[in-house]
Parts: sequence; C-alpha cells; structure tokens
Amino acid sequence: MADINLKEITLIVGVVTACYWNSLFCGFVFDDVSAILDNKDLHPSTPLKTLFQNDFWGTPMSEERSHKSYRPLTVLTFRLNYLLSELKPMSYHLLNMIFHAVVSVIFLKVCRLFLDNKSSVIASLLFAVHPIHTEAVTGVVGRAELLSSIFFLAAFLSYTRSKGPDNSIVWTPIALTVFLVAVATLCKEQGITVVGICCVYEVFIAQGYTLPLLCTTAGQFLRGKGSIPFSLLQTLVKLIVLMFSTLLLVVIRVQVIQSQLPVFTRFDNPAAVSPTPTRQLTFNYLLPVNAWLLLNPSELCCDWTMGTIPLIESLLDIRNLATFTFFCFLGTLGVFSLRYSGDSSKTVLMALCLMALPFIPASNLFFPVGFVVAERVLYVPSMGFCILVAHGWQKISTKSVFKKLSWICLSMVILTHSLKTFHRNWDWESEYTLFMSALKVNKNNAKLWNNVGHALENEKNFERALKYFLQATHVQPDDIGAHMNVGRTYKNLNRTKEAEESYMMAKSLMPQIIPGKKYAARIAPNHLNVYINLANLIRANESRLEEADQLYRQAISMRPDFKQAYISRGELLLKMNKPLKAKEAYLKALELDRNNADLWYNLAIVYIELKEPNEALKNFNRALELNPKHKLALFNSAILMQESGEVKLRPEARKRLLSYINEEPLDANGYFNLGMLAMDDKKDNEAEVWMKKAIKLQADFRSALFNLALLYSQTSKELKALPILEELLRYYPDHIKGLILKGDILMNQKKDILGAKKCFERILEMDPSNVQGKHNLCVVYFEEKDLLKAERCLLETLALAPHEEYIQRHLNIVRDKISSSSFIQPIFPTSKISRVEGQKIPTESVKESRGESGQTQIVKTSDNKSQSKSNKQLGKDRDEETPHKTTKDIKEIEKKRVAALKRLEEIERILNGE
Repeated sequence: MADINLKEITLIVGVVTACYWNSLFCGFVFDDVSAILDNKDLHPSTPLKTLFQNDFWGTPMSEERSHKSYRPLTVLTFRLNYLLSELKPMSYHLLNMIFHAVVSVIFLKVCRLFLDNKSSVIASLLFAVHPIHTEAVTGVVGRAELLSSIFFLAAFLSYTRSKGPDNSIVWTPIALTVFLVAVATLCKEQGITVVGICCVYEVFIAQGYTLPLLCTTAGQFLRGKGSIPFSLLQTLVKLIVLMFSTLLLVVIRVQVIQSQLPVFTRFDNPAAVSPTPTRQLTFNYLLPVNAWLLLNPSELCCDWTMGTIPLIESLLDIRNLATFTFFCFLGTLGVFSLRYSGDSSKTVLMALCLMALPFIPASNLFFPVGFVVAERVLYVPSMGFCILVAHGWQKISTKSVFKKLSWICLSMVILTHSLKTFHRNWDWESEYTLFMSALKVNKNNAKLWNNVGHALENEKNFERALKYFLQATHVQPDDIGAHMNVGRTYKNLNRTKEAEESYMMAKSLMPQIIPGKKYAARIAPNHLNVYINLANLIRANESRLEEADQLYRQAISMRPDFKQAYISRGELLLKMNKPLKAKEAYLKALELDRNNADLWYNLAIVYIELKEPNEALKNFNRALELNPKHKLALFNSAILMQESGEVKLRPEARKRLLSYINEEPLDANGYFNLGMLAMDDKKDNEAEVWMKKAIKLQADFRSALFNLALLYSQTSKELKALPILEELLRYYPDHIKGLILKGDILMNQKKDILGAKKCFERILEMDPSNVQGKHNLCVVYFEEKDLLKAERCLLETLALAPHEEYIQRHLNIVRDKISSSSFIQPIFPTSKISRVEGQKIPTESVKESRGESGQTQIVKTSDNKSQSKSNKQLGKDRDEETPHKTTKDIKEIEKKRVAALKRLEEIERILNGE
C-alpha cells in the first residue's frame, strides 16, 4: 500500500469543498428538527450521562416509543456544535463537510490496498462527488454515517496490519480494531459490519485462499488425509477473536435497547407488514432499486416511505425481472471473485463486501427497519461501488482503443456528478424546497404532501397548507397522521366543526380498544395524539369537559407511558376545578420524566390552585434547577415571592424578574412587575422607570398606566398623574378606579368640580352600587352647595354600605350644616384609592396569551412531529380589578383609614366651633 501524498489530499479536499460549500447556507430540515432543534441532549444543562441513556433523538431508550437508534458519540458532536454556535446551522453543516473530506481521504488510503495509484484517486474522487451522499453530508443527521465511516475505515486499516512476518499474529492492531469497531458502532449501528469485511480480507486477501482451495482443504481434513495448515489455524484464531468481540458488542447493544425492537407502522415500511410472498418479493426488489440509485442518481428523494415503491404482490410483476437480473450479475461477480486468486478477483471481492455487508442492517432481509429506501445508508456501500467502477475503468483504459474514450467518459461522470451534487444541496435549503423537490420525483407518497403542508404551516400559510394535507388524505386515505394534520389546520383557520370531523375520521382509523390487548406493538405513538388533539378541541366547550377527559383516559389506557396524555389531562382537571386529580396526573408524568422542567412548573401551578404557595415555590425552583432560563418559572416564582409579603424574598424575586426580561426583553409584564416590587420597597424613582418602560413597550398597558398614575398621586405629583390617567381612560373608558383617582385629583388639586362630577357620574352609570363613586359624588354636591341633594345622596350611599361609619359621620355633618346658617368649606375629602396589587396567578388558562400584569399557564409539550412544532408560552394577566392584598398592604390601608378618620374629627371640631 503506497502512502498518499499532500497533492492528492489537497485535490480531494478541494473537490469536496467545491461540491459542498453551498451546503453551509442550508438550514435544519426534515429529521434535523427532531435530532437537533427538539433534542434537549444538546443543551449544556443536560447531564452528559443522559446522552448514553437516550436514543439519537433524545428519547430514553427504556421508552417503547424510542427508535432504539443508539448513537451517543454522534450526539456528542452535535452538543459540541451547540456549545460553539447553539442552533445556528452553519457550524453543523461545516463540520459535516469536514467529516466527508476526512472520509474521502481515508477511503483513498483503503483503495491503495486493491488499486493502483491512479485508480485509487479516481475511486476517491467518485466517492467525494457522488450525489447519493448529499443526504448524508448536507442533512445534519447524516453525520452518523460520516462519523461511523471514519472509524469503520480506520478499523479496517488497523486490521490490515495484524499480519506479521511468517504469518504471525500482531495483536496490537487487532485490539485497536476491536476498539475502533466499538467506537464506530456508538456512532451508528452499521459500524459493526466492518468485522465481516475484516474476516473476508483475512481469509481471501491476507491468506490468499480461494473458495475451491478452502473446500479442498476442508475435504482432506474431514477425510483424515491431512491436517489443518498452520496459516489456517492462525487465521481461525484471529477470526474467533473478531467474532467473539462482535458477539460481545451485539449482546451489549441488545441490552441497551432492552431487547425491544422499535415500533414502526405500515406507513413507514408497507412491505414489513405484508404477507408472503409480497414481503419477500418487495424486499428483494429494493436491492436493485438501491443499486440503480448508485448507478444513476438522477432522481433523488428525501423520503421513500408509504406509496413511493408499490408492493410487488405477484410473481408475474415485471419488476421481478430487475431483481432476477441484479442477482444474476451479483452472483457472477461473486463466483469470479471467490473462485480465482488474481489481483482483479481480490479487488472485486472487497468491492462486493463493502457494498453488501454494510447494507445488510438496512436491507430489511433479516429484520424490518423504519424505511423503504434511505439514500444516506448507501454512504458506505457506495465505497464498494466506486472501487468497482474505478477498477473497471482501469481495465478499459489499458486498451489503447478505449483509452481516450474512457478518460472522456470518466471526466463527464465526475463533472456531471459534481454539478448534480452542488444543485442537490440547494434542495436542502429549507423544508419547503426539500419536500417540493421530492414531490417532483414521487407524487404517491402521502408523507411528502404532509411535509410540504408542515413547511407552509410553519410560515402561517394555513390555506395553502390545508390543500397539501387534503391531498395527502386523497393519496393515502387511511393515513391517520394526514387526517390529524387536516384537523389541526382547520382548527388554526377557526373552522372547528370541520376540525372535529377530521379528528373523528383519524380516530375511526385507530385500532378498536379490546380489553387486555397490548397496543404498543401496533400503534405509532404519534398517532395516539389524535386523542389529545380531539380532546383539546372539544374542551373549549364547557359542557364537553367530561368527554375530553374520557379521551385522555382512553389514550392512557392504550399506552400507559404516554406522558403527553397525563400532561394534557392535568390541564383539563385544573379547568374542571379538580386540582387533586391534576396533581396525580402530573406526578404520574414525572414518574416517566423527572428531568422535564415544564412538568415541575405545571405541578407548581397545581399547588397554587391548592393554596400551597410554599410547595409551589419548591416546584418552581426544581424547574429552574433543570432549566435556569425557564421563562415562565422565572416570572411566576418571582410573582409568588412578591405576593408572599416576605421582605427577605424580594431580592431573589427581583433577580428572577431581571433574568426574565433578559430572556424576554420585549415583554412589558417583566418591567411592570419590577416596578411593583420597587413600589413595595418604596423606591419611587426606580418604580417610575420600570413602569415607563412597560408602557413604552405596550402603550395600552392598563395596570402599568394606572399604577404609574397612582405612584404620582402618592408622591405628591398629582398633576403628572392626570395625563397618564387621560391615556388610561382613552383606552379603557370604563376603568372605575382610574375614574375615581382622576375625580379625586380634579377636585382636590385642580378644583375642577364639574370635571370630577362627570367622573363620578360615569362610575355610577356603569355600577350604581359603587360605594366609593357614590360617596364622592355626594362630596361634589356638597361642594356645589346643594346640601339637600348631598343629604339624599349620602342617605342612598349609607343604604349601600350601612356599616361604614364615615358615611354616617358625613351625613350628620351635612344635616348640621343644613340647620346652620353658615357654610365652611371643605367639609370632607373624597374617598381615595390604594395601589393595585396583583391577584394570585390564574391557572385555568392553557392557551398562549399575553397579559398585562402577570403571566402563567400550564406548559404544553408534544412528541408528535406532525403536531405543533412550537411550544412557546406566555400566560394571562393578573386582573387588577380584584386585588389580592398581603398583610402589609392591609396594614397600610388601615393606617390611611385611621388618618382619614382623624381628619374628619378635626373638621367636626371646626364645625362645632371648638
């Protein structure tokens, strides 16, 4: 094996860069969304050990819904990307391109074992530019193939050095091979197949055996006419070590997946659930389909599931000829490579091994997989194909007649493949471009129509999305997911009747419940979301809450580990005012996932409903331990601390609100509550700053406008409060407390009795029983010197609040004044108003909404890719009209009340001439 030089490395790296530089501008599409965007294992807050407990998509391996794809080292590289650039896709694509260049260079070194220098470079160039690799290189999840291939090839190269002088065994390369095989397997499962290639290499290349020679040697030994050659014994020892190591890796792998195969539906792989001979005929036909993609990669598709390749249900199907031709060609090459001992046969044998053995796990021949055809699994098999093509070109180019033609054809192939690869990269720019390109190749795959719909849905283009979802139901009428997508889109378009009909159609396609029957093996977890979606839709009708609860319970009965069902049921039970049962639901969900910050947050909301603020705060803190940037937990725990009335908690509440506005700088709620905290601490200037920031972000922020005006009023800046109150009443003309405060300022500061009178009359128009407004109107009548009207007014007010002593006192003063000839002014003050405190956090809301003075909600989570991909939460406001006062606030109000009474006594003494 000749060493590769710097020029060759530069050539290959340059070609890879030229073909894939435009992939750097692509985003996260298709499976990248689940593996990157939705995978919490990438976040630094997730413990590293979790990577070795979860599958490739971040789902615990112990759960039945797990895909059982165990690739922790690949996820570790995603985590490295996240540390460098978080969720900016360029760094992910750049690392993929680098890995592909590394694989191409190592592959060149492998080619030197079987080809001459020129042919090796050609094979490596063909591999570097082959369009079939775009899914593995440009699709970020294809990194599993790239990483596994690096260690796959390194393990093979290491094994080639295990033969010492005189056919002795060199154990260090073998030990290194076993280690590299384990690492390759932790990147992707097919890495273990390199052991089979090492075995073939050892017997037929290193030892030089052919199949006839092996048969002759075995026959002589069995007949007792000879002994096993020493070289063959050495080979057997090495093979036993390799096979034992492989068996150990397989056992460990089986233990990791807990002896469970992943759950796939007939939509993922229709042939897998088909009867004999349909299943065998279809799976065998897929082999020539994959070979054709290597030979002619002109029509590439990101998804080959569902109806892309119709089932072969009869021996008379014309496609069986392709299967027969493929196996004849493959058999011919196999016989040639195993029967003869020349260099050409060895090259062909290794090329066939590289094509066939790594493909076996994805072939469906031994166990079903979750796809029909996947272009990325051809990444390693294409190495054997490129060796075969380069070797064939070498044979042809040695003949002078075809030499020039062979170079022209080779140049055309490399050029066209390069252009195709470059052009294909742009298909991966976005989900819309990717799935539209796939629809050009295949229109019989409902999943593609669904995915185009999803892409349009993400752009809020629901009308167009609906057309694609409906087309998916026409292409595949029994596709549960397609009907669910139609239902969700109708819901987004506020067409609830059609939405319910679509969800009911999807539900009717689900297997019927049979008591005692286990469903996990035949129901896709995502399809169970039809119960969640339907229940979420009908629960908007207060009369159908029990019906919604029954749907949640039905989903749980079909899959007891269905976490989302417990979460949604918890939300509903809170709405039904059953907090104890909601608590049970969330505790059950936490048994399934204790590292979910949203669940701890939701449980905190339940404890608030149960009026256990200390327990609520503990659960908020637990959520923040798991996710220090959990926005709702930061906000609502701060409000809870503020409302506790404990001064020692205020600094932490302020710290959390500051963290919140750092995460949500455009949310006025955070600034408003910082202002409320500052008012609690008597930091009037700071409170003014925060309130103004809240109003700047949200001009019609009712609570901020009122409390800023109240702040001015309490700090002897009443005239600055008036324009704020005018603004408040412009947006909310029926704001009673704003009208009271405005009337108070107009009367006591501006001496505008007429303006004050209009304010109080407006209050009584809206609420004739408002004692405060009625009393203040009585004061206006007195100021207008209409004593009789003031007397009647106070009598009416006293009837509304017979236990209020100050009204009776004022009535006595008016009566005394009526009987007296003199008039002293003012007689008594208008009733003032205390600052607005926030009410406890409401928990009945589960919809995304934004409030004025506070926010909270039960956080929804979803495991279904066809469902909503975004779970952003903002909650409802605390209603300023129904304040919840702390002990301190009550004391403050009492002080003001005592002061007002003292003032009344002074006025009485003046009137009595004391």
